Amino acid sequence: MNFEGTYVAMVTPFTKEGTLDEEGFRSNINYLIDKGVNGLVGAGTTGESATMTHDEHHKVIEILVDEVDGRVQTIAGTGSNATTEALSLTQFAYDAGADSALLITPYYNKPQQHSLVNHYRTIAESCDIPLIAYNVPSRTGINIDVDTVVELAKIDGVDAIKEASGSVDKVSDIYRALTHEGLEDKFNILSGEDSLTLPIMAVGGTGVISASANIDTKRMVLMVDSILNDDYTRALELHYEMLELIRALFIESNPVPVKTAMNIMGLPSGPLRPPLYDMKEENLEVLKNSLKDSGLI
Repeated sequence: MNFEGTYVAMVTPFTKEGTLDEEGFRSNINYLIDKGVNGLVGAGTTGESATMTHDEHHKVIEILVDEVDGRVQTIAGTGSNATTEALSLTQFAYDAGADSALLITPYYNKPQQHSLVNHYRTIAESCDIPLIAYNVPSRTGINIDVDTVVELAKIDGVDAIKEASGSVDKVSDIYRALTHEGLEDKFNILSGEDSLTLPIMAVGGTGVISASANIDTKRMVLMVDSILNDDYTRALELHYEMLELIRALFIESNPVPVKTAMNIMGLPSGPLRPPLYDMKEENLEVLKNSLKDSGLI
């Protein structure tokens, strides 16, 4: 499956009582589709999957597939530190009709590189749904090596990586290695670092899975589309228009600032789930000022 363009790592809106806000989630789906995104991720890490029950996780995926109704690509977050649990969630996503699944590397366990390959191979061989590996070592404690990415790309059904190591050099090395193996057209690299989307795409990436696109959707879509159309002059302008807001949206652990910004903008978001709590006052002021400067409030 080809992954190209702007994909939004959606938040999961909750009610004041802390339950899933289904109406709000459906509203956000339509809001983002109307802004021109190429796909939506539900029940991912930005969606607070780590603190959702399995029933809630399933429900989010079901709502996403139902409300999108084929208008854009649907990506279900199905990763876990246990291969059996990731396999179960991925099979559920397939049965629910999701177009693909995003699987974070197993966290805490710190598997060896060959074990990572086995993890993704096991799921790919058991579930007939395109998989996106998600590399975010700052969260998981494990980094997918360049050679390991190439091995993943050779697995039927593993079609992309969301790369959030923070290294453009690494993306360059991945793309060069994929090209050497003739895999560059079969396997996509998606930016997992919003502020690095332009340079990542400039060295071989095909799009972004973005948390900040919940907030500044239009500009992110325009920037990514500009890059895909080789209009780097316009893309550079948009990159710098968004840069300070993106930094403000990651001033505290994601998705704390993103959900806070959505509440400020009047978009369905609701409270955070502990152990995440409200922003520090000084950081909140930075976020509000960035939203004002961006013309979003």
